[in-house]
Amino acid sequence: MLHPDFVLAFREAAPYINAFRGKTFVVAVNGESLARGNLYGLAQDLNLLVSLGVRIVLVHGARPQIDEQLRLRGIARHFHQGRRVTDGPTLEAVKSAVGGLRHDLEAFLSMGMPNSPMHGAHLRVAGGNFVTAQPLGVIDGVDMQYSGRVRKIDTEAINERLNRGELVLTSLIGYSPTGEAFNMTMEEVACHTAIELKAEKLIFLVQGHGLVDADGVLHNAISADQAEAIYQRGISSEECRLSLPYAIRATREGVVRSHLVSHDDDGALLVELFTDYGTGTMIARDSLVKIREASIEDVGDILALIRPLQEQGILIKRSREHLEMQIRNYSVLEHDDRIAACVAMLPFPEDGMAELACLAVSTDRRNSGFGDLLVQHVEQRARLYGYKALFILTTQTAHWFAERGFVAANIEQLPQSRRELYNHNRRSKVLIKAL
Repeated sequence: MLHPDFVLAFREAAPYINAFRGKTFVVAVNGESLARGNLYGLAQDLNLLVSLGVRIVLVHGARPQIDEQLRLRGIARHFHQGRRVTDGPTLEAVKSAVGGLRHDLEAFLSMGMPNSPMHGAHLRVAGGNFVTAQPLGVIDGVDMQYSGRVRKIDTEAINERLNRGELVLTSLIGYSPTGEAFNMTMEEVACHTAIELKAEKLIFLVQGHGLVDADGVLHNAISADQAEAIYQRGISSEECRLSLPYAIRATREGVVRSHLVSHDDDGALLVELFTDYGTGTMIARDSLVKIREASIEDVGDILALIRPLQEQGILIKRSREHLEMQIRNYSVLEHDDRIAACVAMLPFPEDGMAELACLAVSTDRRNSGFGDLLVQHVEQRARLYGYKALFILTTQTAHWFAERGFVAANIEQLPQSRRELYNHNRRSKVLIKAL
């Protein structure tokens, strides 16, 4: 018995599997997420990624675990400018918390995954003194003591382990050339590691579904500049607030993509990485949406976009040959380097008009505003050519275009050459927008 949903999902994931093979991902999981559990699900997903040829560096935090160790030892917590002041006794609590978490993570990552898709997998976990640290020093008169910052990442040693197919596990503790240990933030270690390894992705596993702004809007895919604006306005999630500046910095310093993904939703990491729609928030240095002129190589993608609308009778049928002949009139919208929408502008220069035609958006992006972007794009192009009006012919989307300034008209208002091609059997409505 066939399972069409599985087939479609596997086909959708295939391009990503191919693209990610041999690439380096830095996955950062904070102590809060580890305290909430689901280590089994995380271990299973990381095992799967490594089996697909992805090079994984896992960086873990330990904030609540450190706090618990301090409580058990009767040691007061001290912070300055949001950073923990780490004296000698506090450093011992840090070492204890980090050591315990490391053992737990290694144990879960070493499991044989019984009754799971990864049954029989044997993932090797590598650790070491990969992070060189230096002290923060004295800040505003406060001696931060054993609180430190990243000085250097030993990329050569990490790459050597990754090349062997091992998962590299690091924590928030770094070591100085003089043999001292320093307490850093997990977010900083993950960010520096991703930048210096020239990683494909930096992924923060957080509570919630991703980046939610002050108005309660979840952002799925944004640029670094947009993310910074949201950060300045304020974020309710403490975990996202701590991670976001480092996600932004990483993309601006060479990491291809940063992600904020739910650690609580089982499988969210895989959905984010291997589906078109994703889950959580993806951040790129530049805008993920680009509109460009179509080329002959885009014909296949355009045909795939318009086919469902042709079957519904919304668009007229266009053959491959027709598209190839008219391709210079088409534009495509790319989202994350994949074509997600198209539109055509057919010129009628002798009448000072142009037709907006063949507007199509992929099914999973219908609510992304891509249609509006393409309408605006055609309007701008038409103005550049000196056209005074745009017109459309539609059977089912007249209301949508009316909301965007198009006004009902009659056939006689069309250019003469277009009137001669009008299909009276379709009875398409004519709408015109003055420019």
